[in-house]
Amino acid sequence: MGADGRGPVRLTGLRPVDEASNRQLGAVVAYVRDHVLGNPAACASELLVASAAQHLAAATLAALPHTGRTDPVPADRTDATPATLRRAIAYIEANAERDVTLADISGAAFVTPRALQYAFRRHLGTTPLGHLRLVRLDAAHRDLLAADPATATVTGIAMRWGFAHQGHFAGLYRTAYGQAPGDTLRA
Repeated sequence: MGADGRGPVRLTGLRPVDEASNRQLGAVVAYVRDHVLGNPAACASELLVASAAQHLAAATLAALPHTGRTDPVPADRTDATPATLRRAIAYIEANAERDVTLADISGAAFVTPRALQYAFRRHLGTTPLGHLRLVRLDAAHRDLLAADPATATVTGIAMRWGFAHQGHFAGLYRTAYGQAPGDTLRA
């Protein structure tokens, strides 16, 4: 919905709001083109395609002026409680294998998306979708530990959890677990 509560969000201009947003949008478009649309295995994964579409939509809305831009309201800050965070985390953990949006998580936590973002920033120092990415990374880690290296691949496991770009997945994995995902698979 637009900021006026009527109808869908619409772009109101084609000039980016700032140069950094423009660069980010360009990077997201290149990522989706090269690592999702250009990869038949990635295109076969509903989770990957949905995540890429959400990423592209978020980058577009961050970069271009639109009718959905609103200023925060006081309730957004007061709803950013530990209870909100607990409800959101429970939803994320129970649904990490599904196509999950910010709206889904905020609905499950009974707060606005902005309040949910405040709660995650205030209490965890991340965003709801950033936390979802960490939950999926942990699930991929567990799958790598349990997999048979003769039949499983790092790429297949990464794609199952929504990671289309193998270099990005490997970097996140190495930062979190101190080794390459292939080393975990072979261990």
